Amino acid sequence: MPDPRPLVIAHRGASGYLPEHTLAAYELAARQGADYLEPDVVATRDGVLVARHENEISGTTDIADRPRFADRRTTKVVDGREVTGWFTEDLTLEELRTLRARERLPHLRGTDRDGEHPVATLAEIVDLRGRLSAELGREIGLYIETKHPTYFAGLGLALEEPLLAELDRAGLEGPGAPVFLQCFELTNLRRMRHRLGSGLRQVFLASAPDRVPYDLVVAGTPTSYRELLGDEGMARLAGDVDGVGPAREMVVPRTPEGALGRPTRLVERAHRAGLVVHPWTLRAENHFLPPALHGPGGESAHGDLAAEATAYLEAGVDGFFTDHPDLGVSARDRWAAAGS
Repeated sequence: MPDPRPLVIAHRGASGYLPEHTLAAYELAARQGADYLEPDVVATRDGVLVARHENEISGTTDIADRPRFADRRTTKVVDGREVTGWFTEDLTLEELRTLRARERLPHLRGTDRDGEHPVATLAEIVDLRGRLSAELGREIGLYIETKHPTYFAGLGLALEEPLLAELDRAGLEGPGAPVFLQCFELTNLRRMRHRLGSGLRQVFLASAPDRVPYDLVVAGTPTSYRELLGDEGMARLAGDVDGVGPAREMVVPRTPEGALGRPTRLVERAHRAGLVVHPWTLRAENHFLPPALHGPGGESAHGDLAAEATAYLEAGVDGFFTDHPDLGVSARDRWAAAGS
């Protein structure tokens, strides 16, 4: 069943206000009116799924300040890229739970809430969604991204089975469930749908047009996002997914003068193939907005996120990711009221 209006998807919770991927950030997002809460999931050494943007956690937790974990610092190759730091797959859940979350963008959002919140598990987020749906009297959805699934599978820590099992536990199964599963790796989505039999809605994430998804590089079929999201590519994707999640500039590019330009044909092509479009990520800080929408103040000051959101809604998107759900909901509702 299609969603009746464009969705506001809380990107890692209300991450513009609280440290991302914490239960507090997800709860605030729901109370601000977000339709969906978006956790990224990675695995611990003992195979528990937890919410972190990356498996390397030195930028989002206080692990670097914990002497007991000093010897866990290491360098790994993750999706073809060398990364140094501390990794969730080297910690048990019990060890990870001793850490506290930190703001990932302290130069823009401050650090006054650092040290307050533990790392959340997927199970906790699923349960929080259920409680808040009942309390607020509306169905709140989950929009879950599997991070680096090829890498984790190579460690014997496949993400797909525990993810689907956790959702099944909560009765969240089938295309009518308030759930989207998303990934930058197409093979991950194909596996969940065709090999594991998941009926949940799925979204293929895309970044810069000329980039190639990592899993397709590994498979030896280097197809760019530009080709995958063309007319023929969209038609093929429709057999594997229900939508696409492009980087926002792939929908509404910026002009050389720093304004929002004319929309591309991406939404048109997706809709012709029966796919929804949910671009990422709208943020209120001047740092992330096109210069024409900057507000007074520096990089961390807020500009006109509502104008940016309205441009995407006018381009026909079916929802958008945002770090500031309250501003996104307000912009969406004003746009909907103006068109009614």
